Amino acid sequence: MAHEHDEHGHDEHGHDEHGHVHAGHHQDLTDIDWSGMAEHLQTQAELFTPLYERALAWLGHKQTEPGLIVDAGSGPGVLSCLLAEAFPGARVVAVDGAEPLLERARDRAERLGVADRFGTLTGELPGILADLDYPVDLLWASRSLHHLGDQRAGIAAFASRLARGGTLALMEGGLPARFLPRDIGIGRPGLQARLDALEEEWFAQMRADLPGAVSETEDWPALMAAAGLRPSGTRSFLLDLPAPTTDRARAYIATSLGRLRDVFGEHLDADDRDTLDRLLDPEDAASVHRRTDVFVLAVHTVHTAVRTD
Repeated sequence: MAHEHDEHGHDEHGHDEHGHVHAGHHQDLTDIDWSGMAEHLQTQAELFTPLYERALAWLGHKQTEPGLIVDAGSGPGVLSCLLAEAFPGARVVAVDGAEPLLERARDRAERLGVADRFGTLTGELPGILADLDYPVDLLWASRSLHHLGDQRAGIAAFASRLARGGTLALMEGGLPARFLPRDIGIGRPGLQARLDALEEEWFAQMRADLPGAVSETEDWPALMAAAGLRPSGTRSFLLDLPAPTTDRARAYIATSLGRLRDVFGEHLDADDRDTLDRLLDPEDAASVHRRTDVFVLAVHTVHTAVRTD
């Protein structure tokens, strides 16, 4: 089963790179190839670990010694476990709508030795957060908010779960990932920019199709302020895996481009389709499996705000 990921970090089942399923999605969850999806989500999150570690180090200066951390839309728990490692005094709760992904999160926490302060909560955001027993000192939402139809209401729900002095951290926005130079020696230069345009249209349609969808200006600090929080900073974090890159990065690039080919193939002109096919053919010297100029360059942005009342 193909799961396309765009630069916003989703696949076509409404999962972000951590596996969050957006509320009310019509896909029958029993139809999803969870093992295949979880493997891809996990590989992607592991590849992005240097970026996440820098983001969490920055957060550590803002929210010192949190007691309870919630990863809202955690997927297979790569970031949840990074949160547990970055904040050794905290209990971490991974929240997601997909129990098979949370099972992976629990296994990962066990493997990394943080299971004694790690829990999971299965259910759809934001409503499931009402089941938390205690106020939250750090609520981390990594590209899960944009899967909620009403993002303003989602932020208000997140804010309501914070302890006084607690921080909401939203990872939303950034820049589209780049894997290839503008001119790759085959086809028409600028392939990734054309794919970006298709992904933007796809993302807009995904948002419009969500239950209770509300159009919202994506001024995240303003939305957090409207929920009664005090914005405390915005910063972007870079993942820079330059060419010649690793086999793991190549595999991620091939998977990502393959999913784009599956989903957008019919919207591409014949030249771009042929170029993508060559890039994905392991036997072709021009493929991402063999060429020396592939890289991963990505930017994710984090916005923070504090509950002061």
